[in-house]
Amino acid sequence: MPRTALAQEATEEATALPIDSSTPVRVREYTPNDADRWDAFVDTCPDATFFHRAGWQRVLTEAFGHPTHYLYTERDGRITGVLPLGHVRSRLFGNALVSVPFCVYGGVAAEDEASAQALTTAARDLAETLQVDYLELRHRERRNPRWPCKDSLYVTFRKSIDPDPEKNMLAIPRKQRAMVRKGIKHELASEIDAGVERFFPIYADSVRRLGTPVFSRRYFETLRKVFGPDCDVVTVTSDGEPISSVLNFHFRDEVLPYYGGGTEQARAVAGYDFLYWEVMRRAAEDGRRLFDYGRSKRDTGSYSFKKNWGFEPEPLYYEYHLVRAKQIPDINPLNPKYRLFIAGWKRLPLPVANWLGPWISRALG
Repeated sequence: MPRTALAQEATEEATALPIDSSTPVRVREYTPNDADRWDAFVDTCPDATFFHRAGWQRVLTEAFGHPTHYLYTERDGRITGVLPLGHVRSRLFGNALVSVPFCVYGGVAAEDEASAQALTTAARDLAETLQVDYLELRHRERRNPRWPCKDSLYVTFRKSIDPDPEKNMLAIPRKQRAMVRKGIKHELASEIDAGVERFFPIYADSVRRLGTPVFSRRYFETLRKVFGPDCDVVTVTSDGEPISSVLNFHFRDEVLPYYGGGTEQARAVAGYDFLYWEVMRRAAEDGRRLFDYGRSKRDTGSYSFKKNWGFEPEPLYYEYHLVRAKQIPDINPLNPKYRLFIAGWKRLPLPVANWLGPWISRALG
């Protein structure tokens, strides 16, 4: 969403005022009136990510109907830390307080340890009050060493990109670079889409083939509405026909291709490879300096695909405070108990999968 004058003023205030760590912090709950100064803090806090932005509170409530508890600490009238939490309840997958549902990063983002500890304590107390199964904080580094942690399942892939597209091309390992050039040879073209009309059917069919329930079209439309130019869609065409598409997030100097897919025809002409190259090329030309390939499970197809681009995996630390649960959850497609479900989902007709999918995916978090 375009920056308002108030948001710009809040950012300048957040960076200009000195920190007095001797003053106690207070934990408060976010209201829509706090949006500009919340995002001003997120813009400047090194620990914060795109998924800490206030807009996700609207997305969780408008697209999924999930209750939220967006907490922040305040000292002398200024925000010193944020912790966005979504409450996801499901008969199938349990009852959890998560930072942040449907996002790969989250957890506490704070400018000092007192603020971080106050937010962590408040979240733990809230989880106990709500009597959820567990509280889950999705950090990029270990923050609560005494908590159970899932640190061997997910990794992220992040790498700097150069202003010069040719240098970025040459930085791609030879075999993967050949795939990108194959797409160029097939005269594929990329376009920025104003909406999700071409993206959604491609994405929906892709996840059905993987055996994964699709999100609703409304979710993607809400993302575009809430985040505006910081959420765009790149679609690749072959002879004018769309064959691959990806929805991207933009944050500070980073680009995050987040939801993507391709038709069955895309593989033959390197439509996936060309798609992500075009996202990288466009981002570099727009002044982005970091390409975030997002989360993958270790030793899966997407994990190998990203490594083939020359990206090194970085572990993600998903930490848990258990309330009613006896052990940390294992809600992921690699869990053997979901094998039959995945196999059956792949065989569903696409209209049926698109009808049923949103009812299931909204509970996955």
